[in-house]
Amino acid sequence: MKPSVVIVGRPNVGKSTLLNRIVQKRVSIVEEQPGVTRDRVEVDANWLGRDFLLVDTGGWLVKGSELDAKVSRQSEEAIKGASLVLFLVDATVGVTDEDISVGRWLRSAGVPVLLVANKVDDSAHESQIWDLLSLGVGDPFPISALHGRGTGDLLDEVLELLPPEEDVEVADEEEEEGPRVMGVAIVGRPNVGKSTLFNRLIGEERAVVHDMPGTTRDSVDTIVETEAGPIRFIDTAGMRRKARIDEDTEYFSMLRALRSIDKADVALLLIDSTEGVTHQDQRLAERVDASGCPILILLNKWELLDAEQRRDVEYQLERKLHFLGDATVLKVSALTGKGVQRLMPALSEAIEAYGTRIPTQRVNAVIRAAQQAHQAPRGGRVLYATQGATDPPTFTLFTNKELPASYLRYLENQLRDSFDLGSTPIKLRVRRRG
Repeated sequence: MKPSVVIVGRPNVGKSTLLNRIVQKRVSIVEEQPGVTRDRVEVDANWLGRDFLLVDTGGWLVKGSELDAKVSRQSEEAIKGASLVLFLVDATVGVTDEDISVGRWLRSAGVPVLLVANKVDDSAHESQIWDLLSLGVGDPFPISALHGRGTGDLLDEVLELLPPEEDVEVADEEEEEGPRVMGVAIVGRPNVGKSTLFNRLIGEERAVVHDMPGTTRDSVDTIVETEAGPIRFIDTAGMRRKARIDEDTEYFSMLRALRSIDKADVALLLIDSTEGVTHQDQRLAERVDASGCPILILLNKWELLDAEQRRDVEYQLERKLHFLGDATVLKVSALTGKGVQRLMPALSEAIEAYGTRIPTQRVNAVIRAAQQAHQAPRGGRVLYATQGATDPPTFTLFTNKELPASYLRYLENQLRDSFDLGSTPIKLRVRRRG
């Protein structure tokens, strides 16, 4: 396993800025207001050919709200088994009571610690860092995460403190290429239970769960070994309409959620049954459908509805999400786990259909039968068809002339029904002869 380097500290000292600086891209959301990062953000990093896992954490606080306590517990979980902890302190502020508490906590944790003095933008400010010796975790290392000053030297020091690298050549000879990791994104409106479901699926409290909407900001992912192979479950931030997004933090959270959807192989659309299928759920379903991945609809909090309310939700589902076709619908309770056991078999079926490969002979037989039953207008005809790709199943149709969209939808439905593809998206590519 790769060694892990965990960045900890009180809120708003620049932890996310440092992570983004090291990996050279905006992975963690950065804002001047404290408390933006809540869940652990893990990303692969490399310096001078050495790979390691870099972990950004939320601010650690001794006292605070219930949400602050949950964020602090995420930091505590992150350093378990850490190869090195970067204790980040704001050098322009000096030692605070929160810094002293973090330092005391790290000393008792018994993990290797490198004290990093952030916001030292020039050599004139380096004299300020020596007050940080009182934290009792070693000499401070001056950097400016925002401007990059000293970060290269910091990474050199990190490599010196990491455990010796194992013999890579021997490991490579013994290691065989493993199965592909399928990405499953959990999406939905704010506060519908995405993080609760995510924690239940991965078997640990990996994401912060709170009844305040918008608790999750960054997309959080974890790989779980299942009977269907390794699956990367991704917890995304709740998405609202653009008109209701009133702060930069929520805007960047939405962008990360959309990026996770576009990269996912399967999407779990979580709907709060107690609120029914809202207009916002409908718009979100359209966006997920446009990404081209299979969709499983999960009606959360189903156990809280009576018989009449359940019939009403099923009617709303049929009326408002009809464009999702035969998408699998599961009634679950993320909080109690009821019905969640049916999710993995449904995911296995969706993943299998997503990677379906159909022989060319069978594809052409279905297309011929479809054309015999219903001919295209104005003499249009498919001369030959083949499946050119999977994930999702993609078919290339060679035609004598342009075919109307309605007829292409007809052929798509014939392929879907003939090969039992269910709700799996199908792509058709049309090439005219000559």
